[in-house]
Amino acid sequence: MTSDAYQFPVAVALGRGYDPDNTQERDAINWLLDQPGASLIVVTPTKDVRGIIEWLVKQPGVTHVSASRSLSVAGWSGHGVLVCWPSKAVLNALWDARPDALAVIEGSGTSLTEWLEDARPIQLLPGGATHATPATSPMDGIEPLQESVESFLESIGRWAAGYSTGPKWNEEAKVKADMMNRPSVWRDVTGDQLRAKCRSMRMRPDDVDTICGFLQRVKGGHRLVPQSGYRDFKWGA
Repeated sequence: MTSDAYQFPVAVALGRGYDPDNTQERDAINWLLDQPGASLIVVTPTKDVRGIIEWLVKQPGVTHVSASRSLSVAGWSGHGVLVCWPSKAVLNALWDARPDALAVIEGSGTSLTEWLEDARPIQLLPGGATHATPATSPMDGIEPLQESVESFLESIGRWAAGYSTGPKWNEEAKVKADMMNRPSVWRDVTGDQLRAKCRSMRMRPDDVDTICGFLQRVKGGHRLVPQSGYRDFKWGA
């Protein structure tokens, strides 16, 4: 079963608290072995692994990759991929992944909430049961943005959708300039509102983080400096 974000089977084994028999890892491995994929790639934060994951990475045909801050997903086609205890950076990288199947094992240090909402993976439950992640909107419970900010962000989103790598430098420069040149408009925009709007437009997670980072800097009293050709840009001017 594919998900909203990925055109291949995706599952997640969420944390289960005290789990001496490693059922979380076993369920993810068993699910992945039942999916398409000529061989397995196992991604862990470090090369130092224990238990059933240590056993798995020593099996023939299994490639072990360690990644905590960045992850290259090139070359995943034709493989099943197991991502163990991912960081935020690794979760963001999964947006561009194209394996035959993907299973994620939740760790204790990183929230999977946004990834779950975006990817809507099958949730693997103890005993072999599964549960579909319910459909939600990032804007649920969020106060709508005022129209001029919303229309501006939607224009940035449309441009970004035309590029495989998200917004180009000039779109980012427009965001910086608009925040600087229309302070009264952006003053009441919260980080939660901006993040929810960007996510609702299916922006790549790295791009959401970048745009929200601009607003965070402005709220912190910093000045954004766009490239010279865009310093006077204002949406609608």
